[in-house]
Amino acid sequence: MDSKRLPVKTSNRNTDITQSIEDDPLIDGPLIAQNALESAIKREFHKLPTNWGAISLTVLHVAYVSVSVALAAVCWLTDTHSAECTAALNGVDSRTLVLLLKAGLWLLVFLFERCVQYHHRTLRRRGYLRFYRKTAKLKHLPLLIHSAGNAAVLIVIAPAAMLDNKVKNLSVYLLLAIICVELLASVTCLLVYAVHVFRFNEQSPCPDITEDERSHTFSGTDGDMHEEMGFRDGSCLEELVEKQADLIEYLKQHNTQLSKRILTLAAQQTHNRD
Repeated sequence: MDSKRLPVKTSNRNTDITQSIEDDPLIDGPLIAQNALESAIKREFHKLPTNWGAISLTVLHVAYVSVSVALAAVCWLTDTHSAECTAALNGVDSRTLVLLLKAGLWLLVFLFERCVQYHHRTLRRRGYLRFYRKTAKLKHLPLLIHSAGNAAVLIVIAPAAMLDNKVKNLSVYLLLAIICVELLASVTCLLVYAVHVFRFNEQSPCPDITEDERSHTFSGTDGDMHEEMGFRDGSCLEELVEKQADLIEYLKQHNTQLSKRILTLAAQQTHNRD
């Protein structure tokens, strides 16, 4: 009895598959050209403009430190040119001017950090996950350095009178030391970041997953297609989860674009046949 029922079930399945194929209008139509699909999905490389912001901040920071050192040498450490300094600054105290300029510089660094964060998030959504992780900590360092410098300046300015009573112009020397150390640390981070961005823009790479597929295609190896997709000895679990989350997010967006493009091309072919 069982042997007689099996052919019936098989024939029913074949009939259902045949009917589903006949009812699907996309299968009867011509195949979608692979070149048309790839040309629509392939994105034009967008360069990161944040390197120019880093260079501009570097120039402004050097100019600020130069002005601060000049004011300290002419107006603070000696009383010879105090009248000329007051007249040149329209009655504004030179120390107040230095502090105001420092606050303005911190505001520019804060805006730069927000701009960098926006562009890097956009870059992350486009699939450049390695560069995003490579510069994840570096892009926050200038703001952190300037914030720490502001805190150190406040610590020196608050007891300035007491420090100057113990050692003449001690607060001025400490303030200049803080500003110079802050300059060295901040400029180093900004220049390193600018170099990374310059190299990235010159290479104009494809998204990471595309680069991996190309490298494995040329090398002819099948093992470990994507190193982020599995465990490795000594790897951090949090870092692995973050990498997989980034890759999954990019693949979701990529698949959504592929689906939209396929539906658009299928609709165009159906319209042309009609």
